[in-house]
Amino acid sequence: LLRKKMSSSRRHYLKSLMLSIAKGLLEDDAKEKEQERIRWMEENCPPLSLPGGTQQLQEFLKELHHKIDVIDEERYDLESKVNKATKEIEDLNIKVIDLKGKFKKPTLRKVRMSADAMLQALLGSKHKVSMDLRSNLKQVKKEVKEEDKELRNVGDWRQNIEDKSGMDGRKKMFESEG
Repeated sequence: LLRKKMSSSRRHYLKSLMLSIAKGLLEDDAKEKEQERIRWMEENCPPLSLPGGTQQLQEFLKELHHKIDVIDEERYDLESKVNKATKEIEDLNIKVIDLKGKFKKPTLRKVRMSADAMLQALLGSKHKVSMDLRSNLKQVKKEVKEEDKELRNVGDWRQNIEDKSGMDGRKKMFESEG
């Protein structure tokens, strides 16, 4: 679908029409607010009837002062709640800004690195470990016992079987143990 360009006079006419409609809506809204205020005042603030005597006037003023005190307390409570909520909102906004600032994800790129170089990069100057694990092993000297040598030097297994076969072999076995 093709849209035709609007002429400047048509655009100006539509803009002024929209502004006049908005102005009318704002005026209606202001009238509604004024009527609502008048209605609220009639409900909550009865017409003032001043008493005739001095004593009655003093009682009326005391009652009026008491009402003012109650309203002031309510106003103070509401004001403190609003201030507390505003402070909380500010703190949370600061936290959000801090979190946004700290954690910028860097663009990652592929890097070829040996294991030693990677450990060096991660651990910094602490890195003294090389990846040659055999060089880090302790050297252990192995003592070979004579009994182990005899067990290992059994020779040909067929020879062993022949020696132990028969009664002679069993006799030799018992003699060597005893």
